[in-house]
Amino acid sequence: MTVDWLECDLVESVAGKVGGRPVVKGTRIPADTILTDEELGATVDETLESFPSLSLDIIRRIREYGHSHTPVLQP
Repeated sequence: MTVDWLECDLVESVAGKVGGRPVVKGTRIPADTILTDEELGATVDETLESFPSLSLDIIRRIREYGHSHTPVLQP
């Protein structure tokens, strides 16, 4: 799932950081990866195990934002 992360305060896009892809602020973790993890069946706790630098709250909020925003169509 590809989401427009522009308005999410937990996500940033920085030129030269992961190719400018939207990442969780202060990390190199692509925001879409958190949603993909969920789509593959990972629980919040399992995602935390994979990305221990994130908090449960951030994982939950990224997931909520992703579900509440329309996916961006890719060409």
